[in-house]
Amino acid sequence: MHIKILVVVVALSLCIASIAEESLTSAYGTLVDDAGNITLPKDFRRDWTFLGTWSIAESDVETSSEASGHGAAGLHNVYTQRGVTEYFQRNGKFPDGAVIVKELLKAVTAPMTTGTVSRGNEVEGWFVMVKDTEGRFSSNPLWGDGWGWALFNVDRPDIPVTKNYKTECVGCHIPARNDDWIYINGYPVLDSND
Repeated sequence: MHIKILVVVVALSLCIASIAEESLTSAYGTLVDDAGNITLPKDFRRDWTFLGTWSIAESDVETSSEASGHGAAGLHNVYTQRGVTEYFQRNGKFPDGAVIVKELLKAVTAPMTTGTVSRGNEVEGWFVMVKDTEGRFSSNPLWGDGWGWALFNVDRPDIPVTKNYKTECVGCHIPARNDDWIYINGYPVLDSND
């Protein structure tokens, strides 16, 4: 009896893992069309896994020897589909079809009981990256180095403004090129030891 239960549990676990990985590749057809055009995912804040936040310092903080009282110029909140973190923890890489959304927020800074605090108050846009392990869109200038790359402005979230990932995107990711172009050190949830 115990062996039957164990077999059923293992079979269900494998089915769930297979369904989760299959849903990742469904990004092709739902968020990416046949030509490689990328769409901004809907409801990612509610339905996806939160990876982490990056705080973008005010320019005077970057040149000041004392940051006290200064705040963030912006916050970048980063999300991915459910199942990506588990896949990454097991395999040490992003699965085909993984989507990374970095939401760009303007920040305001004000004193609070906990000290000087910065918070996001207005969306400026979104960076979207889609993992492509198969090189599907080699003739599309938004695809290469294993990813599709797109920036969407808040005033036109339906149309990416990016024209060429090599000239508009990769430059910021060069320090992370050995980690599949993603700054994974900013996402502790990806650590398999958690």
